[in-house]
Amino acid sequence: MKPNLNSLDAYDYTLPEHLIATKPADPKESANLLVYKRKTDEISHLKFGDLAEILPPCDIIFNDTKVVKARIYGTKQSGGKVELLLNRPLIEPNFSVYIRGSVKVGSKLKFDDDLEALVTKLNEDGSREVLFSKDGKTLKTLELFEILNKIGHTPLPPYIKRDDTKDDESWYQTIFAKNRGAVAAPTASLHFSPEMLNKLKKTHDIHYLTLHVGAGTFKSVEVDDIREHKMHSEWFDIPKQTAEILNSNKPILGVGTTVTRVVENFARNGILQGECELFLNHLNRPIRQNFLLTNFHLPKSTLIMLVTSFIGYEATMEIYRIAVEKEYKFYSYGDAMLVI
Repeated sequence: MKPNLNSLDAYDYTLPEHLIATKPADPKESANLLVYKRKTDEISHLKFGDLAEILPPCDIIFNDTKVVKARIYGTKQSGGKVELLLNRPLIEPNFSVYIRGSVKVGSKLKFDDDLEALVTKLNEDGSREVLFSKDGKTLKTLELFEILNKIGHTPLPPYIKRDDTKDDESWYQTIFAKNRGAVAAPTASLHFSPEMLNKLKKTHDIHYLTLHVGAGTFKSVEVDDIREHKMHSEWFDIPKQTAEILNSNKPILGVGTTVTRVVENFARNGILQGECELFLNHLNRPIRQNFLLTNFHLPKSTLIMLVTSFIGYEATMEIYRIAVEKEYKFYSYGDAMLVI
């Protein structure tokens, strides 16, 4: 009996906890790379360092967003402890955040470096809207980022069940991170070392775009029918040079699901900057991007659904079964797969 691909349960799989990576491969090139060739339905098992030798002719697009130290710890007016995770800037000076602990509209939260947050709205999706201030002055986005850089913690994903360390400041940041604003890394790009990037540049043209990954990327799908899922929104920007490639007929490798969503959003509406809410799935397949490099994703997530939009449901679930069987490492610090 064929599964109902509109059902959330169809995208479930069993993953032993020991396969969830808690730190990246060292050296980066030693990570495992599963390669799937669509034309022949062939799977091969290589190392990430083999990428330059096996990648077909194409232009490569990376996401150059930079992760902010978005997790901070403080106290409520009652004296109770509170944890705040920045989600994204809204219309300045408002911010969307997630707060662990009960808060009401009007609550004031205090953090190190005299940073304060005033809760202004409680949203149904669990997020909160706040105004940040210091010494009585309401902070704008870049001012807040400077303070977070001093007092904040690397916002490791919830499935990495340990406190962040000094190593995570570099581990959870791409080597070409440039534009501050993400609270989660574009994880497929974490595999690239300077040496590997230079090697690729000898045979492939490299381009960049920006999508500030929000905490919504880890939010679970809460509807039984995926057609009813409302995708979270993330801000993006496509430079003109990258747009020229997207408007050409050159083959493209999108490094990561974040790049893929922006590429496919542009292919549908031609917009260079704004909010991306594109949900790729078996009913909404890619129309521009040719190849995909990505990590292995959470069960029942929009990210595994994106993979199925590329290669089909049966191939996706078989690849994940094999990856578990061969003990690939999963999620942000885990191994990678290449679809060509």
